Amino acid sequence: MNRLQHETSPYLLQHAANPVDWYPWGAEAFETARREDKPVFLSIGYSTCHWCHVMAHESFEDAEVAAFLNAHFISIKVDKEERPDVDTVYMRVCEAYTGSGGWPTSIFMTAAQKPFFAGTYFPKTALLELLGNIAALWQTDRAALLKSGDAFVKALTTNVRHGAEPSPALVERAFSHFRATFDAKYGGFGPAPKFPAAHNLMFLLALHALKRDSRALAMAEKTLLQLYRGGIFDHIGGGFSRYSTDSRFLVPHFEKMLYDNALLILAYSMAFHLTRNPLYRAVAEKTAGYVLRELAAPAGGFYSAEDADSEGVEGKYYTFDAAELPRLLGVDIGALFNRYYGISPGGNFEGKSIPNLLHAEEFTDVFEQYLPRVRAYRKERTHLHLDDKVLTAWNGLMIAALAGLYSVTGEAEYLYAAERACAFAQEVLMTAGEPHVGWCSGRLLGPGFLDDYAALAFAYLSLYEVTFENAYLEKAAALAERAEALFHDAEGGGYFLSGKQNEPLILRPKETYDGAMPSGNSMMAYVLVRLSLLYDEARFGPRAEAQLRFLAAEAESHPAGHCFFLLALLCSRPQAKVVCVLENEKDAEGLANRFPFGTALVVLHAPTEAYPLKDGRTTYYICRENACLPPVNDLAEAGFTPSSWPGP
Repeated sequence: MNRLQHETSPYLLQHAANPVDWYPWGAEAFETARREDKPVFLSIGYSTCHWCHVMAHESFEDAEVAAFLNAHFISIKVDKEERPDVDTVYMRVCEAYTGSGGWPTSIFMTAAQKPFFAGTYFPKTALLELLGNIAALWQTDRAALLKSGDAFVKALTTNVRHGAEPSPALVERAFSHFRATFDAKYGGFGPAPKFPAAHNLMFLLALHALKRDSRALAMAEKTLLQLYRGGIFDHIGGGFSRYSTDSRFLVPHFEKMLYDNALLILAYSMAFHLTRNPLYRAVAEKTAGYVLRELAAPAGGFYSAEDADSEGVEGKYYTFDAAELPRLLGVDIGALFNRYYGISPGGNFEGKSIPNLLHAEEFTDVFEQYLPRVRAYRKERTHLHLDDKVLTAWNGLMIAALAGLYSVTGEAEYLYAAERACAFAQEVLMTAGEPHVGWCSGRLLGPGFLDDYAALAFAYLSLYEVTFENAYLEKAAALAERAEALFHDAEGGGYFLSGKQNEPLILRPKETYDGAMPSGNSMMAYVLVRLSLLYDEARFGPRAEAQLRFLAAEAESHPAGHCFFLLALLCSRPQAKVVCVLENEKDAEGLANRFPFGTALVVLHAPTEAYPLKDGRTTYYICRENACLPPVNDLAEAGFTPSSWPGP
């Protein structure tokens, strides 16, 4: 066992028995590299990463590779989910060197943490050749080896932009990009591999809701439908895999991530709110059912991910041969089940079948009654590795998703789960009101980063918007204030990923691109916009405007890569601002679902001098289109009815 045996990260523990003499990231590793005058080999990954497993089996469990690394390098393993700062810095380095990135990330650097070569996955033969070349150059021509690294670090530290006016043209350019890349046949955007990118779909749905653009709705709906029909959705157990390897969304990369499923619950809930199509509600609820069944931690909160591999085989857990289910369900029912879910003798993935509905002309719930038996059988047959870290940022997104699902369904179990996870975050994931990265094996991870503050503030706002409990609004405001103190760049605008409480690295990046997850800066923009509308416009309005200006400059080169920012931008100009003064607390039940998307709704639990009750009953004060209407007791008087919502 190497030094990783004392870590809590599931990913690091997977490598604790490697013959490679791994160090965790820390002073001991870099001091040893200095003392022994060796270069550092840094390997970054995560526990459910398929290609991380492949490289581990081929190279890090191999005696020949381990012997060379141990003799000539100091080797460091990092869990990207535990140290997103290290991952972000060296992913930028990898992208600068190679033009792309991914995991596992392989970095060669000095004891001073300055990189001089980077890549991702290397097969054993290529890795051994690379290790030999670098070890030789380290001894014979170190200056040449380090020269390019210094140039890359300098370039990455001098990339400064200034704020710009957040023009509506950014929204139009993003929309044009999606129109140009939309796959009208199979849904999604661009060629394979295809990622769900739920925040892109949320942007399109918001564009339809606020601008009445049916083209945006059509692209979003086609994609949401195809995502459900394909094998990227787990038709047996619910939930979505990380991405599709083909254009039809049939064959996924099978790992399931908490953040993907949270964002997709938000997207499907939003689609249901806008269209009232029951399919979207069903998909959102099936996805939430998966999360609550498989990823819910006993003490509250949610685990991070389930692996793609079972017994070393990718997708083994999820695929079936044509004989299995007739044996389980009986010949007749099994044959019908196979036909409906596309399970055939020839298979559609390496001789077996991924259940899907791509061929189905219409959907039915007749087979729902058999799914618990098939799920139980699947679990007995083989198992998946569970990454049992509870990550703060990802939990923030799931809390927001469950709150949103409760808003559109009224099902109390979703609100209960959201509030329970929120309580866990407050009691376990935070110290003195400040988030940590997460929790694992009874131990807190390090001080939180921007994403942790922003996502948790987003969660608090989402809970306020369905419960109207002022405590949630106050907690969101407090987190925004603390993020300002720790992460904000008063000189250049925006927010750094790392705060004053985090370990300094060679770069202090600002993440703005909305990739698999919305960036911390985009989430902060959304949080500040909502706070300015709901809480105190004078207090948060200037900050929201400044953040939108900062992101407008960042998004200029590729607006479609900044969709969560664009969502915040759209929400900064609400359809209406409503103050509801309650006569009775029960009048708040289901209130959020009575308004069109984009309404800024504040609830007062008692009348004030500025907002008295009209006729002693619950009263609505409504401002829209630059005018404030007389107070009303009935929303229909002000035109807020389901028929006023945008439709397909």
